[in-house]
Amino acid sequence: MSRFSTTQRDVTQVAPSPELRQWYAHDPAKYPEFRRRYLEELRGPDHADALADLRQRAAAGPLTLLTAAKRSDISEATVLKELLDPHAS
Repeated sequence: MSRFSTTQRDVTQVAPSPELRQWYAHDPAKYPEFRRRYLEELRGPDHADALADLRQRAAAGPLTLLTAAKRSDISEATVLKELLDPHAS
């Protein structure tokens, strides 16, 4: 995935819930459970339109997911990348 600029709607519509973010607090030990819960949230109807839009953009060309997390390997961007990119590890 490469360069991409997103809209605020995209960001807020695919972001983890405040409750999930607070629970997780970027604790590496909680990442597997965070990932599971976040994927569950993303399957919900509240995220469907924005996720479909991101899928279309990812299929159309390069896409960059940005995160402010100190460790991108345990961030929501990593979960989104796995979901959007079938070649992601």
